[in-house]
Order: sequence, then C-alpha cells, then structure tokens
Amino acid sequence: MTKAQRSELAERVAHLRELIARQRHRGETMGEEDTKRVFVTPLLAALGWDVQDLEDVRNEYRYRPRDNPVDYALFMLRTPCLFVEAKSLNTSLDEQKWITQTISYAATAGVQWCVLTNGDEYRLYNANAAVDSDKKLFRAVRLTDEQKESLTIETLDLLSKNNMQEKRLTPLWNAHFVDRSVKAALEMLVREQAPNLVRLLRKTKDVKTSGLTTKEVRSSLTRADIHVEFPVNPPDPTPAGQQSTKPRRTAAEKGTTPRERGHRIFDCTLKDLIEAGFIKPPFAIEATWRKQRFTATVDADGNVTFNGTKYPSLSEAGGMARNIVSGPPTGGRPYYQTNGWTFWKYRDPETEHLENIDALRQRLLDLARRCP
Repeated sequence: MTKAQRSELAERVAHLRELIARQRHRGETMGEEDTKRVFVTPLLAALGWDVQDLEDVRNEYRYRPRDNPVDYALFMLRTPCLFVEAKSLNTSLDEQKWITQTISYAATAGVQWCVLTNGDEYRLYNANAAVDSDKKLFRAVRLTDEQKESLTIETLDLLSKNNMQEKRLTPLWNAHFVDRSVKAALEMLVREQAPNLVRLLRKTKDVKTSGLTTKEVRSSLTRADIHVEFPVNPPDPTPAGQQSTKPRRTAAEKGTTPRERGHRIFDCTLKDLIEAGFIKPPFAIEATWRKQRFTATVDADGNVTFNGTKYPSLSEAGGMARNIVSGPPTGGRPYYQTNGWTFWKYRDPETEHLENIDALRQRLLDLARRCP
C-alpha cells in the first residue's frame, strides 16, 4: 500500500468512525440494509473494489440457485475470491449462528476467505482451514478502536482488490497457523510442567537453571505466568538490505511455465500444471452436479477426456457434464458456461480430501510469483 493509498483508507475509516459514533449517540435502531449502504459498501470502494461493476462485486450472490444469498461476493477473474456477510450495526458477531452461516456460505462455494461484519467490527475467516470454526478466525478489528488503528488499516488493506489479487493472505495465514500452534504447545509445556522441559532446563549448559533440582524447576513453573506472543505481520526472512544467498533458479529448474503478460503472471493452463509436475497424467478428476457424480481424466496433452470425448478445457468438459443433467442450454449455446477450475475436483493424496483443481493452479501461480 502506498502512502497515498494508506492515507486515503485511513481517512475513510476515520469518517466511518464518526458516522458510527453519531448513529450510536442517537440511540436509534439501524437495519442491515442501511448498515451495508452507509458503512460496508463505502469501505469496499475505498479498498479498490468497483461496487458498481458486477465483474467486481455482486450483492445477494447465490453460488447455486438453491443456496442462501451472501451479501457481497467479490470477484477476481470472474471467480469469487471473498465473501462478505453483513449484519446490522450493534449486532453481536459472537453468536455462533452468524459465524457458521458466513463460513458455510464460503465453504459451499469453494471460496477460501470470508468476512463477517456489523459495519464496525470486521472478522476475517479462512473457510477452507481444516480446523474447528472458532479457529478459522484470522483477524478481528473494529473501526472504532482508535488505539489499534494501525492494525485495523493493515488488516482491511489485506482485503483490497490489489492484495486479494496478489494473494497476500495465504502466507500470512500459514505463519499465523504455525505460530498459534507453537504458542499453544509452549504454554502447555510450561503449564503442565512437562518432564522433557524440566530435564531440558536442568541440563542445558551455560544456563543458570542447570544446577537446580527437578522439584525446584517444577515449583518455579507452577508459579510462572508465561505468555508467548508473535508479531502480527511476520518479518521477511531476508533481513532488509541483504540479498538472499540462495541462487535464483532458471525457468526450467523451477519447472513452472505460467503465461505472463509483461512481468505480471495472470494465468496458467493444465499443460503448465503438467509441465510443473503438479499433475501427472492420466490424472483422475471428478465432479458432482445436482447429486450426479461424473469422472474424467486430464491427459498428457492438457486435454480433458470426459464420457469418451476429448475436450480442450476443464470448463468445456464441465459444461458438457451439466448438459447431461439439465439438457443443453437455451439460446443456441452448446453447453453451460462453467468455471471448470472449481467445478472439477481431485483427491489430495495426503489428506484424501477432494479439492478444487483451482487450488493446484493457485499454488503454481504463488510459486511463480515468489520466484521471479
């Protein structure tokens, strides 16, 4: 975020803070629609989303016709990348039903990131994280909390169109998840006076605790009130001003061949995934549409074989699969417009879970961005 952009966002947050204080001072009830119009939509606009363009933002979006609508769906390359569910101002976001609702909307649509807000508080969740719903929370900030304004601005900026496009959230979540696990483990070791920790404290050389008895160490740990904290934004592993000593790899060594427009990586194909080793043909994929299951394979030439016919793309194969269930679409189109990257899934060999093929594409694009 440039200084100018940060200043503009900070000004918008300050203005919204004043509006929230004024509304609460009136003591009047504010409905959900007014909350979205006055507080949420202007903030999304300040984050670079074109709220007037359906290519960017859609209201009351349904991933499937039978799904309940989410208040805002934010799109990147015609694919939803962030869901925002809004409640009326002063509604408590602690209620589990609101949290479950928001996460389920995103999980159903295969969208990783979702936000629950009441116009003041913004809670950011990773819907795809393989943990309980209470642990899917990544950040929670309030516009009215002036003491934490810097954290609020940084967190909201992660939701900007720019940063969603650059997928900045993924590495931050990974660090957050690891740090949280390490923090819990360390605090548990101290709290339970783990035998291994006691022995380590007694035997570590050049540390003054090495001469203490087991009883003394355990007694001390009983009195300890130790809290482990990690930085909100982990620093770059390479110190500022210092070049990494790791040699840069050539494109052939990286095994990545995503297409580029200038220096900006914008997409990749099945053939790119094959050449990078992410897919080893024949690669089995499957999809379920209106309770009917379909199987297909990705071939070595990057085509998709479905129902005995080769198709040049996942989307075309997905559209033809939908034809089987619903019949050909009206208007002369040969098949239904389909996002094949999210329609087709593969079974992860490590977790045995079905994942969107788009997850492989994003991993390759992330790798290419980190290794220019």
